[in-house]
Amino acid sequence: MTHELSAAGCVVAITGAGRGIGRGLALAFARHGARAVVVSDLDADAAAAVADEVRAAGADALALRADVTSAADCAELVDRTEQAWGRLDVMVCNAGIVTLRPLLDLDAETWDRTLHVNVTGTFLSLQAAARAMSGQPPLAAGRPRGKIITMASIAGRSGAGPIASVIAPYRASKAAVISLTQSAAITLAPHVTVNAMCPGLVETDMWARMDRDWTALQGIDQGQAWKQRVAAVPMGRPQQPDDVAGLALYLASPASDYMTGQAINIDGGLMMS
Repeated sequence: MTHELSAAGCVVAITGAGRGIGRGLALAFARHGARAVVVSDLDADAAAAVADEVRAAGADALALRADVTSAADCAELVDRTEQAWGRLDVMVCNAGIVTLRPLLDLDAETWDRTLHVNVTGTFLSLQAAARAMSGQPPLAAGRPRGKIITMASIAGRSGAGPIASVIAPYRASKAAVISLTQSAAITLAPHVTVNAMCPGLVETDMWARMDRDWTALQGIDQGQAWKQRVAAVPMGRPQQPDDVAGLALYLASPASDYMTGQAINIDGGLMMS
């Protein structure tokens, strides 16, 4: 049996979709047949702008301001999706933040904020989606009732090189997302699949800010940290949001219906296993 790599007919919700990877995912789902894409972000204007792009790409769209650290906001995101289209097929828990700070200079507030957004935010959005998905019929006979995709990172794996010394809370949060993904997969099987994506060096505003802060800490020219990291990528180029979107589309498609509890590296070969 062959499966088409598409999101045909799916209703998709994405957190942190106002820019970067989240925006790229929203547009990719729209281009590959999604029925509707719910674009949520803490920045309401950014969400609205991406929703307009989604409509132009051929899918229905809803823009929502949502703080993923609020259980009420996550519940409302799912409720509004169900009110508009009757179901939620794919939830992408993408919202996240990173702050660069040397481990010995790291304060509790920065630590707590990073884990609150990246871990608690993933948990709350995942939980809200799972509650809705568990009670709905599958999109087609024999398929799961829903699919949840979390956003981890190769930073949640071992190593990470010199930058590990300045992103301790981010690395801890992404390792926690991988663990949470596995717990949720066990809990929700066989009706809802849960898998994590682990990107590498994605060329987004987030990495531009990381380069700016990291080069300042190292006392080198801006852009040099990024160039050094990209030089280590076996595929020879930085990653684009569309590279991540290809994996997301696979995880949303019938081709991955038998996959759950996996944390998949999509990083150009930086991490090999």
